Amino acid sequence: MRIALIAHDGKKADMVGLAREFRDFLAGCTLCATGTTGGRLQAEVGLEVERLLSGPLGGDLQIGARLAVGQVDAVIFLRDPMTPQPHEPDINALVRACDVHDIPCATNVSSARLLLEHWSRRS
Repeated sequence: MRIALIAHDGKKADMVGLAREFRDFLAGCTLCATGTTGGRLQAEVGLEVERLLSGPLGGDLQIGARLAVGQVDAVIFLRDPMTPQPHEPDINALVRACDVHDIPCATNVSSARLLLEHWSRRS
């Protein structure tokens, strides 16, 4: 399974906690993440993660491009709905690409946990 992991600044600690909870499953996946999120997952959880650009510098678009050509099976994008993001059009494009290509996209911890629990039981 190829999973893209993204978290806004206010949600990075939640992403680390989620990754710790599902570390064994995620360790068997091919992971990519936006810059800082990927760095934290490597440093704090010990996961092997391909780090792309940070979201505001084009990381969301990099993930969207991979998704569009079949290189991403799922996206976990912990969004902070209370904080304006300067790259909001990129965020919307990524979520839209998930819908267009029928790729599961969890945007909060509860939906991410449901997906990860489901997939981890299947592996």
